[in-house]
Amino acid sequence: MNQEILKYYLCWLQNYFVNSGMNEDLAIFLNTMINSIVLTFVVTLIDIFVRKFIVQIFKAFSDKTKTTFDDFLIKSNFPRFVAHFLPVIIVWYTIPIIFIEYQLILKFLLRIIDVYLIILIVLIFRSILKTTRSYLEHKPRFHDKPLQSYQQVLMIFGWGIGIFFIINILTGYSIFSLATLGAASAVLLLIFKDTILGFVASIQVSVNDIVRIGDWITFSKYGADGYVTEISLATVTVQNFDHTFTTIPTYSLISDSFQNWRGMQESAGRRIKRSLFIKQTSVKFLSSEEIEELKKVQLIKPYIEHRERDVQKYNQNTEADKSVLLNGRNQTNLGIFRKYADAFLHENPAINKDLFLMVRHLAPTDRGIPIEIFCFSYDKRWENYEHIQADIFDHLIAAIPYFGLELFEIPSGKDVSQISAKFNSSN
Repeated sequence: MNQEILKYYLCWLQNYFVNSGMNEDLAIFLNTMINSIVLTFVVTLIDIFVRKFIVQIFKAFSDKTKTTFDDFLIKSNFPRFVAHFLPVIIVWYTIPIIFIEYQLILKFLLRIIDVYLIILIVLIFRSILKTTRSYLEHKPRFHDKPLQSYQQVLMIFGWGIGIFFIINILTGYSIFSLATLGAASAVLLLIFKDTILGFVASIQVSVNDIVRIGDWITFSKYGADGYVTEISLATVTVQNFDHTFTTIPTYSLISDSFQNWRGMQESAGRRIKRSLFIKQTSVKFLSSEEIEELKKVQLIKPYIEHRERDVQKYNQNTEADKSVLLNGRNQTNLGIFRKYADAFLHENPAINKDLFLMVRHLAPTDRGIPIEIFCFSYDKRWENYEHIQADIFDHLIAAIPYFGLELFEIPSGKDVSQISAKFNSSN
């Protein structure tokens, strides 16, 4: 009954023109054009009104609820997309009557409406995904997860299914035939090869917890050294310490080697590992006078005295001829310096004594004897860590001459000039 009433009003102009003596074909054409213009105007007004009405309802509802999910729905334009359904339904219900005399045009318009409905459904699906991602990003449990990559994967599937249905509507070919699916799969594999690799990589990154948003990573291959700010399906964005941004292919996180500093950030300290290179010719046995002089160094006085008693007891038992310093056991300036460095680190309040701490003697090289400092600072912040490390080595470098040791240093032009001048003056 309603459709009959609607058909009566839509054909009223046509009947009026015909009754006025107008050619029937012209009357049908004019009636169709006028009704199309009126329908377009009415539908536009309804769309504007419904959109504003639904958006206001959503805002009023979100203001009364404690959850933020509905707030994110508004930001993702979900109410606006939903509001488009009523005008589309009116057009879909009305145009078969308006264009009843033009079946080809009617068929084309109905297909366009079907395509628009599919696109509208995909857009609503996208807004729901964006809302879900934004909502979960504000949860502590999910804020460091690659949610954007999952959203992009689901959107690819959503648009893929939508495109299949659009092709089916426009061409009439079934999307479920074996040949069609095979050809479509081949095309998708070729076009979305990088996307598929990124999808696989993002799953592995998430499941294996390789990288999280907020992690500090160093990726020398791509010049990245900073914090991960975004993990998407195709790329990982890193903000470097100079505030530049570097993008890394997501797949490279599982195909190449990089350094993630999260373990250090979550641990009880940050490692200090650096060597001092001692000139080998400065290493020597210490005489009694030199030992007595080093006893004035408070940090190592107990060690020197204890060590001296052990050495004297051993030399007496073996009746070592100490007229030659080489005989028996002796203390060396390098050994006492190592003990001093160890005692200095143990006294330093910035060093975590519960973690591994060692001053070790590495194999001699052409640059001298490496004395490696290996310890952990309490403060893991980069700036403070560098200050702690600098303070330690400033002190140790300044302390080396007190033990009769010299640091190795490649001769500079000034050194060569001084040697040459001494040589010339001696000649």
